Amino acid sequence: MSKIVKEYYGNKVLKGVSLKVKPGEIHALMGENGAGKSTLMNILFGMPVIHSTGGFSGKVEIMGEEVKLDTPLKAMECGIGMVHQEFMLIPGFNITENIKIGREISYPTIISKIFSKELETLDTRKMAADARKALNTIGMTIDEYTKVAGLPVGYMQFIEIAREIDKTGIKLLVFDEPTAVLTESEAEKLLETMKLIASKGIAIIFITHRLDEVMEVADSLTVLRDGEYVAERDIEETSVVEIAELMIGRKVEKLVDEKEDKRVIKEDNIALFVKNFYVDMPGEKVKGVDLEIKKGEIFGIGGLAGQGKLGIPNGIFGLYPATGEVNVFGKKLELDNLGEALKNSLAFVSEDRRGVGLLLDESIEHNIAFSAIQINGKFLKKYPGFTLINSSEVRRHAEHMKEILDIRCTSTKQKAGSLSGGNQQKVCLARALTLKPEVLIVSEPTRGIDIGAKKLVLEYLSKLNREEGMTIIMISSELVELRSLCDRIGIISGGKLVNILLSDSEDAEFGLAMAGSSARGGDINEGKV
Repeated sequence: MSKIVKEYYGNKVLKGVSLKVKPGEIHALMGENGAGKSTLMNILFGMPVIHSTGGFSGKVEIMGEEVKLDTPLKAMECGIGMVHQEFMLIPGFNITENIKIGREISYPTIISKIFSKELETLDTRKMAADARKALNTIGMTIDEYTKVAGLPVGYMQFIEIAREIDKTGIKLLVFDEPTAVLTESEAEKLLETMKLIASKGIAIIFITHRLDEVMEVADSLTVLRDGEYVAERDIEETSVVEIAELMIGRKVEKLVDEKEDKRVIKEDNIALFVKNFYVDMPGEKVKGVDLEIKKGEIFGIGGLAGQGKLGIPNGIFGLYPATGEVNVFGKKLELDNLGEALKNSLAFVSEDRRGVGLLLDESIEHNIAFSAIQINGKFLKKYPGFTLINSSEVRRHAEHMKEILDIRCTSTKQKAGSLSGGNQQKVCLARALTLKPEVLIVSEPTRGIDIGAKKLVLEYLSKLNREEGMTIIMISSELVELRSLCDRIGIISGGKLVNILLSDSEDAEFGLAMAGSSARGGDINEGKV
């Protein structure tokens, strides 16, 4: 790809970007959210959003020949495949049907010979054989006739990969944040699968924010920043620190800069009290957790995927069936009453930003204001007999949050669903903060966002806590983040609270807790280990 320029309604999002990938090479495409990675890949895959908005300038060459990629079909004919960040599977179809969709194998019948080829019968045996071969290639033993609905997200990701591998003449595969929703073991398996695919001569463009994965599997990388080409590096000649500096244009030494701590946290001032708490959340069941979280502290909840850490906030907010006792500043919540927590000075940023956190077809400003309008009656003009939304006030507030959180968009009227993942996360945070909660619960706040946006979000959470006294509960799979920000960290394993550790506790203590055991006793609610 050479000197690619793309504008959206006068906003130049790519400014002469170039990218080259060799056969059999794993090439990482790096950059902050909004750097232009998705737009560049949309051009490569001939997505309609590019050509319905004026196209682009520059040229694309495959194996030395210039090609015109104005539809996804042409991209596929050129041997380009894409494994999307958001799954493109049909839940009601089985694995074989999903792998072969659009490339079904059929055989003629008497009726089809008379009337139309479209009346041919599917050759399900040959289709299943192809699917089995693709699944075997990436080491999946699951039955090819299994229905996709209800499968774990890790399986869905591998089915997406199998679908692309099954295509004939595949030369280049684009992996867009493929490990963002995977467990650690699934992510390791996927990285091994990428190496296997590359060893067969297929080129891979690997889009990720996880620098450790880039160092592990990539051969080379290209860095974009604000729509511009910044640098290309061979992995052997660079480091995590240099990549981070190239991505954000400044040095990143710590996730959260240390500042003077003037907080006074009283041991007996309890913001959130949880006792004998059970949550029936599929894959994240909670089995009898007791917690005391003090007013003004930042409390972290960590643990391996599927151990129950995500079930705690979802249960508190009534998104899944829950039992037990939850008190907020001494007031008991009715767990079966959806919205009860929001009405009692709690706010929640969900880990499922697209499914729960956002109104995807609504504007950024409507998303930011929505909960405050519903719960607190903010942004309303009241007249005798009727009430209207104060649109100008909503817009002013949205612009303010956009500036504070660096939400990168064309305007606050832009639909939330069209934003990059990191900017969607910032909109979710803005909506929660608009409620002005006393207790803010953030679940996987930096999932799928780049290192610069990650630092901004974490530092803003720290600022809310230290300057405004907001109690923050942070659930994260990233132990480094929890230890950078939190005062105490509770580790969940097997649906139970195993231990509460201080951020500077020994690595071995965290490792033991993650594995479901505590090194030595102590009062876990006091963080004594």
